[in-house]
Order: sequence, then C-alpha cells, then structure tokens
Amino acid sequence: MARMHDFDWDTHRSTWTRWWDRDLERPIVISSTGGKTDVPAWWGRQFGGIPAEVAPEEIAAAAESAMSVVDFHGDDFPKTWINFGPGSLAACLGGEMHADDRTTWFTPGLHAGKAIADVAIPAFGGRWHQRMRAVAQACATRFGRRAVVGFTDLGGNLDLVASLRDANQLLLDCMDDPAEVDRLCREVTAQWWQAYQAECTVIEPLGLGTTPWAAIWSPQRCYMLQSDFSYMISPKQFARWVVPDLTDICSRIPHGFYHLDGKGELPHLDHLLGVPGLQGVQWIPGDGNPQSAEPHWWPVLQRIRAAGKLVQLYGSGSAMLKLAAELPTDGYVLATWSDLPGMSNAELVEAIQREASATRHRLRPMATAG
Repeated sequence: MARMHDFDWDTHRSTWTRWWDRDLERPIVISSTGGKTDVPAWWGRQFGGIPAEVAPEEIAAAAESAMSVVDFHGDDFPKTWINFGPGSLAACLGGEMHADDRTTWFTPGLHAGKAIADVAIPAFGGRWHQRMRAVAQACATRFGRRAVVGFTDLGGNLDLVASLRDANQLLLDCMDDPAEVDRLCREVTAQWWQAYQAECTVIEPLGLGTTPWAAIWSPQRCYMLQSDFSYMISPKQFARWVVPDLTDICSRIPHGFYHLDGKGELPHLDHLLGVPGLQGVQWIPGDGNPQSAEPHWWPVLQRIRAAGKLVQLYGSGSAMLKLAAELPTDGYVLATWSDLPGMSNAELVEAIQREASATRHRLRPMATAG
C-alpha cells in the first residue's frame, strides 16, 4: 500500500515492463481505497462540464487534493486523467461539444448538411484544444514526478467522423460513398496522431511513462484505442475502416490496447487479434451482461490470450478471485474492488495474487506435459 507522496516508481516501472514483455508470472492487480478531502463542488465532473472560469491551476489543485488521500494497493498508481469526455478530439476538429455536470455530447456543427465529398477534416486546434492542453500542463507542473497525467480520450477514427458528420448520416455514407469514408478516416487518423503527439509533449517530460483513461500504464507510449461506431457495422467494414487505423497507430505506439466495448463488437475480434503491434484487448461486456471476469466470458478471454494478446478487465473481487482460481492470469490486468464482507481492498489484492500463484503452479505441469 502506498500514497502519492511515497510511491515507488522504480518498482512500478520494473513490474509493468516485465508484464509488457510477457515475463511477469502473475497478473497485474489494481485497487485503491479513497479517503475524505475537501474538493470543490465541480470536482468529479467531466472536465468539459467544469465552468470555463475555473482556472487550469484550480483543477490541478483539486486533483492533487483528491489523490493525496488515496491508498494505492497492489500495482495501482497515482494518476489524474484529463477527462474531457469520450471522443473529445472531435471538439478540436470543428465539432460542437456540449457538456453538463455528467457527460458530453456532440452536434455536427460546421460539417452538418454537407455532401461527404465536401467535408474536409481541419488541423486540430481551437478553444477546446487550448483548454485541454492548459489543464494537462497545469497538472504536470503541479504533480512533477509524484503522479502521471493520463491522456485525454481522443476517440476512434469512425467515432470522430460520426461526431463531426452525424452517426446516422455516416451510416448512409458507408453504403453510398465508401471511398469518401476511406478518405475521411485517413484524414482523421492523421489528425489523431498529431493530437496524440501534442499530448506527449506535456506528459512525457515528467519521466513517468504514459497512461490513458483505462487501467494500464507503460514506461513507453501506450493508448486505449477504440471504435464504438463499429457496433453498427459489419466485420468486413471494420476491416476496411478500423483495422488500417489501428495498424497505423500501433506501428507508432509500442503499447497500443483496444477497448472492446460490448458483445456487439465481438464479431470483430478475429480482425482485432490479427492487427500487427496491437498488444492487448480490454473486454467490457456492457450493461445487463455478466461481468467481464465471469465464466460466461472465459472462452473470449482464452481466445485473446491464445492469440498472444494481453487482457485488461474491470470487475468485483469475487469475480476476479473466481477467475484467478480457474484460469492462468499471467498477462492480465485486473482492476477490482472488494465486494466480500470483511475483506479490504488491500487484502483482496493479496488474495487474488495467492489464487493466481496456486493456479499457475497447479496448471504448469499440465502445460509442460502438453
């Protein structure tokens, strides 16, 4: 257990480096316990919903106050995510972002009503980009080498086009003018890369590696890639528009991960597992479904690991203990919390690691014999 002021970044770096290298004979287990602190009433909102008059330095101060009372268990680490909402890069490409206390959404803005051939993706910039960069810089300056600053959720290429173009219109475009969708995807991916590099110029000088919104960390460059729009397209269309984007980005980022969000995206899994350079898959089953670590999904998890990819999951302690007791969990990141009476989050982390170790030793002779 550690807190921000005494966190051991050297051990943290060594552990995660071994995990990325497939050389850590245990899962990464992440959990934390929060304490009470005084933070402004706006803290906890997506940053786009924080009043514009709140200075970036005030946001950084609130983030530090919130982190200062957190106990980090297992492999968890001090982090503030620059949370302007999902797919926030669209706001920097001409989309109209709206925010309230809880969420953000887009209207097509300057791209509304145009023929797709007349839509051009501008270079990213504008007031939202300035605000995002200012908040990230304020956090980086305040934290120094005590906490890592997490990337803004930039969004996937088709998600961004949908925010700029309108999702229903983009679905029609996919049928009526797929070549123009090809072009817009390429243009968005190019701007995505420029935006990612711009964030790196703020985050990397800290020397604390990189992390996205999700529960992964890397001593090098990493990101949680996604395509929520892919829920509405076929695997053939996924291969045409999403796979090239993922392949391009993963060729430039050593530790790219993919946010597989909901069972409607499972038809794309074979294509994902074939993306060169994609290091792993985060599985999120979606509301109303069994948790990601439940036995219902174990064939999916085994399929991912059999392809040599890493896995990241969220779930309750009881589900994680069951998983660790039955399957090899080397190559997993398990982000969890205790739902077991009398067991703290710190004790839960230790229990999961014990189960994982016992399972590994039980199954190792079988693997060797096979």
